[in-house]
Amino acid sequence: MVVEFSGREHDLRILDQQLGLVLEQRLTTRGRALIMTGRRRVGKSRLVQEFCDRSGLPHVFFQASRGRSPAAERGDLVRSIVCAGLPQAGLVDGAHPQDWNEALRTLATAAGDSPCILVLDEVPWLVEQDREFEGALQTAWDRFLSARPILLILVGSDLAMMEALQEYGRPFFGRAARMTIRPLHLADVADMTGLPAAEAMDALLVTGGFPEIVRSWEPGLSRTDFLRRSLDSPLSPLLAAGQLTLLGEFPGAGHARTVLESIGTGERTFANIAAKAGSAAPLPSGTLAPILNTLTAKQVIAADLPLSAQQDTKNKRYRVADHYLRFWLAFLQRAVAESERGRPDLALRRIERSWTAWRGRAVEPVVRQSLARALPNDSWPDTEEVGGWWNRRNNPEIDLVGADKGPVAGDIHFVGSIKWLDNRPFDRHDYDELARGAAFVPGTSAATPRIAVSRAGVEPGLPLEQLWGPEDLLAAWRS
Repeated sequence: MVVEFSGREHDLRILDQQLGLVLEQRLTTRGRALIMTGRRRVGKSRLVQEFCDRSGLPHVFFQASRGRSPAAERGDLVRSIVCAGLPQAGLVDGAHPQDWNEALRTLATAAGDSPCILVLDEVPWLVEQDREFEGALQTAWDRFLSARPILLILVGSDLAMMEALQEYGRPFFGRAARMTIRPLHLADVADMTGLPAAEAMDALLVTGGFPEIVRSWEPGLSRTDFLRRSLDSPLSPLLAAGQLTLLGEFPGAGHARTVLESIGTGERTFANIAAKAGSAAPLPSGTLAPILNTLTAKQVIAADLPLSAQQDTKNKRYRVADHYLRFWLAFLQRAVAESERGRPDLALRRIERSWTAWRGRAVEPVVRQSLARALPNDSWPDTEEVGGWWNRRNNPEIDLVGADKGPVAGDIHFVGSIKWLDNRPFDRHDYDELARGAAFVPGTSAATPRIAVSRAGVEPGLPLEQLWGPEDLLAAWRS
């Protein structure tokens, strides 16, 4: 049974454009190289395979194996090239390349002058296995591959290593475009689950937009029913994906895993993370700071700064970057063992008890991303940055700040509050709290417009400049 491919139309369009540059010979070289990055399990390999299948061109899809000998990998690459249906494949059948330069050259020989696609998946593993791979890739590209109508796609999940491939001084510097694959967005999740906007937002927070989890959500199923079914089996994508992600990112126990778990369970400041991640004493700054930098570089966590007209680099707040991993660390890590011993009801009860409070915080970055996608527009023609503001004590804390730039704004265009409750609209109490807190944000005045984002609407008569609801946020991802 072939699983139907859904979503990713924007990504497929970008790949089509890159292939078009090759087919229409609109480049200084006949070939085109593309580096594709993205978190593990985000669907990069599936996306590229779908693109190759839709292209109708001969393609070679080679996936590296971690820890395998370079000679074995080169042999498999040649066999993949021979089996790909390239016009001159017979010329390389039975070849035993002695290095990567020679192995990659076989593609140019097999392709002849016909357009084709070469995908090298898990490139970081090839770099780990053979330190000569990067230099060989550069040589083969410059001398052979770039002179043919070839689209070369280099795929990898180790974001730091994939970025390093493009750094100045590295062999492949300046030779490839870059494309980052992110989880499915709100509109994709809504389409795949068949849910209205507000419920689709819940589905996004639970699944993180990871395709294998979203596909397991039967269309129209409520959040509670989806959780009940998923928690009933420890092998469900919802439970299993988090374990596999953490094992892939952090194969051994250590401080990095502990730090991530501290952030995932709600700690946001450097001091609190250090206290939670330490054992008898807080984790030393010299240990924690490099870990946070590494996790940020891997895009596992995000570090937010308050947005205002005044610079504030010491008031950083950390959060888990992808929604699913945040949900998994908060609720599902414990649920795996409970599911294995036949008590998924315990996990479901814990989620339902804390859902409203957890969702209220978790939805904030999604709302900001949605507004940043919708703006600028006719109402806010100069708003190009959407963030939040807080002081050292998080009192007050302003959910939304719209400005011309960030993290230090020239002009602040609005301040706002997010109320994401099922049955209570944004009311006068919420507005007064926003008005009081906004007065502390550097760069605002009594005339600064105030907005609200609410799941359940707004109480009539409040002097808000604008209200965004679930449908408005969803529409931002459809534009």
